[in-house]
Amino acid sequence: MKVLYAGSFDPITCGHLDLIRRCSEKFDEVVVTVFNNVAKRYTFELEERVELARGAVKHLKNVTVDYSSDMVAHYCKNNDIKVVIRGLRAVSDYEYELNLSAYNRYIFEELETVFMVASHEYSFVSSSGVKEIAMYSEKFKGLVPENVAEPLRKKLGR
Repeated sequence: MKVLYAGSFDPITCGHLDLIRRCSEKFDEVVVTVFNNVAKRYTFELEERVELARGAVKHLKNVTVDYSSDMVAHYCKNNDIKVVIRGLRAVSDYEYELNLSAYNRYIFEELETVFMVASHEYSFVSSSGVKEIAMYSEKFKGLVPENVAEPLRKKLGR
């Protein structure tokens, strides 16, 4: 079974990577898709986010990285993907993700959303939190994959 793991990955974190690794052990093919929302401001350009994600998952043989500016449901329909993986860190994530999954299913009726709970060591990690720490401290390296640490420091570090 082919599944989609979608996000803006600005930047990809160890929490994302843990979820991707776990998915790669349970599904035949994992498509990590970096989505670009023109209404959002990103720290990294789309091309940078894609390259950082590719570098982070290169050791996982059944994982590919793609990108899109389309809606998740349209992307899935156009790429014959019927399962979206979403990570949950807290109860507040569930409420947001439940609403999003309903919209996706409204657009593409065959699309299922599977929720995976974040591993406890990454349950607090978010891209926005990592970026804030990177602006003020060097102690963010264990929160992002090794290939992301230096580009993040260059973008945001002191």
